[in-house]
Amino acid sequence: MTTPEAAPAAVKILVAGGFGVGKTTLVGAVSEVTPLRTEEYLTTASVGVDDLAGVGAKDTTTVALDFGRITVSDELVVYLFGTPGQERFWFMWNDLVQGALGGVVIADTRRLETSFASIDFFESRRIPFVVAINCFHGHNTRTAEEIRAALDLDPHVPLLIGDVRRREFGKDALLALVDHLMTLPAPA
Repeated sequence: MTTPEAAPAAVKILVAGGFGVGKTTLVGAVSEVTPLRTEEYLTTASVGVDDLAGVGAKDTTTVALDFGRITVSDELVVYLFGTPGQERFWFMWNDLVQGALGGVVIADTRRLETSFASIDFFESRRIPFVVAINCFHGHNTRTAEEIRAALDLDPHVPLLIGDVRRREFGKDALLALVDHLMTLPAPA
């Protein structure tokens, strides 16, 4: 009689940030499977509700979540959950964060204020996170020190700058989160 193989350990990571910063793009760039996406077209109902400044070409938005998977080994699978960015969908974040090991906050230097809510969310729940600055088309007008000051980040919170469309940058952000988690004291 053979014994059933043990299921791999599962790790949940949340990918958060404001509307149009690149959350869906990051999940898609690093997922080994075609991500589950809940994208819907923007409609006239969102006029005056969704601020398209800096993202004028955007025509869809996440209305529930993005979901991706990375198999690290036979013993470990990482599940990525991308949150919706608009304020009217924030109520879902409390459910999505259940069981998450940590988070990646995506921010855009053209609209840093859109990341404040995500940072506050993780800080208020004492959930470790890293910040990944998405430089759309190489656009970044601020230094890491200026960004850190503008976001009022604690010095221990890792900050990365790159392009979330690049799989390598997404991988670096996730590895920075793992490294960050390993430096934290064990929960009591």
